[in-house]
Amino acid sequence: MRAGRGVVLLTLASGQFLMTLDSSVMNVSIAQVAADLDTTVTGIQTAITLYTLVMAALMVTGGKIGTMIGRRRAFAIGCVIYGIGSLTTALAPNLAVLILGWSLLEGLGAALIMPAIVALVAANFPPEERPRAYGLVASAGAIAVAAGPLIGGAVTTYLTWRLVFAGEVVLVVVILVLTRRIQDSRRTGSVSLDGVGSVLSATGLALAVYGVLRSGEWGWVRPSLEGPSLLGLSPTLWLILGGLAVLRVFFWWEARTAAAGREPLIDVSMLRNAQLTGGLTMFFFQFLVQAGLFFTIPLYLSVALGLSAVETGVRILPLSLTLLVAAIGVPRVWPLASPRRVVAYGLAALLAGVASLVLALEAGAGPEIVTVPLLLAGLGIGALSSQLGAVTVSSVPDQLSGEVGGLQNTATNLGASLGTALAGSVLIGALSASFLAGIADNEAVPDALSERADVSLASGVPFVSDRQLEDGLADAGIPQAEAQAVVDENTEARIAGLRASLLVLSVFIMVALFFTRLLPTRPVTGVDPERGPPAAGRGRGQQ
Repeated sequence: MRAGRGVVLLTLASGQFLMTLDSSVMNVSIAQVAADLDTTVTGIQTAITLYTLVMAALMVTGGKIGTMIGRRRAFAIGCVIYGIGSLTTALAPNLAVLILGWSLLEGLGAALIMPAIVALVAANFPPEERPRAYGLVASAGAIAVAAGPLIGGAVTTYLTWRLVFAGEVVLVVVILVLTRRIQDSRRTGSVSLDGVGSVLSATGLALAVYGVLRSGEWGWVRPSLEGPSLLGLSPTLWLILGGLAVLRVFFWWEARTAAAGREPLIDVSMLRNAQLTGGLTMFFFQFLVQAGLFFTIPLYLSVALGLSAVETGVRILPLSLTLLVAAIGVPRVWPLASPRRVVAYGLAALLAGVASLVLALEAGAGPEIVTVPLLLAGLGIGALSSQLGAVTVSSVPDQLSGEVGGLQNTATNLGASLGTALAGSVLIGALSASFLAGIADNEAVPDALSERADVSLASGVPFVSDRQLEDGLADAGIPQAEAQAVVDENTEARIAGLRASLLVLSVFIMVALFFTRLLPTRPVTGVDPERGPPAAGRGRGQQ
């Protein structure tokens, strides 16, 4: 029986790994993909944005569809759609086909697969085994983020990026073969799809997420010089406010639908459950900080220290090691631990990792300085992963686990999108301010050159390596002494930008610590330390 559960866990974890791999594996291959398809880097970045957008917008609907047709069937259909998308992407001759395969088909497949994974863990594992199962599944996704640059860098450097997507097709086939070992949850009564609610939720989430994703180019409140504006404000602000307004209408519609005795897309009364709300909030913060780290650390390694994509991936692997240790070890060693305490300790380890990385940046050593911070960050993320899935699902009856899966993955997508956007915008903003102030005060930099830099940076500062800046200054005919002074200021400004970005992430970790009070203090494994295992069929955790 345990061997069968092992196969189920491997299948679901492989699905989670696959869903998360795409964005991280392609971030290091954007230039090569653009050249191969005879398009621009902006075009490929648009495809990445649309993939995230489709996933985030349709997660809630995908969870409801799983409830309607069965979670195992939704998982399998999602895998088929995803596999077709991966094959289309691998064979794409141009950007339009790439967007069809990657952004649309893979995004649609992921929206069916990811909520189903959450529900299928609940259907295939008893309550006392769920924390470990959820921890391993969540770890598979985090490891995909960490290993993505290594896989993408190696395959792109030595072979071709198309093999990444061809490999995904093979993995999808293997997952589909193993899917028959998964036990589906029983459906109770007839379930219908709330079409109006689906449109409202997808529209609201799409507007808000798209605004966040474009914030780096458009600005958050004040529009960038080269970006559009509406009534003197950035479109980012209007899109986010518009998305929130549509979501407010969505919640009103869902309450009205339920009051009329019809089937809502989600039961909004679930969100009054403190344990569920606490779990979703922690998921949001976990993925916000996690995405911010995986944005800033590769930048530091590849740009500031000049490591290749493969070397950068190797340096990030320590995080995967301790993440797995914590995700597996915490439920095994402390099965009756308080989720609130474990999450608080995990956030403390994550905060220690980020803080030590800030101190390491000040020291200015080589790439080895990220090892200890990443080990601590991995422990923290793994501790959170070991608890949060069980916290959210155990807060409601098992038949609602599909809807919880949709909400959970919506929270993670929102957090990841916001984390990347915030880390990027803070980094660039701090870099610009530091660089401009530095060259203005540097006597080796003439006023004329300082003014030229001011004008250039006002339209958007690039995060560039010293080598790239040296080449650009040489092409512009800047004298060697002046160019060296500018390069030195760029080095300092780059560290200032990274430091500011990491400090912002530290603030969000401290905010997350405040919200741990929403988490239960008693174990959610279904095992009472005094009474022993629960009766069969019991599916709720205890507060």
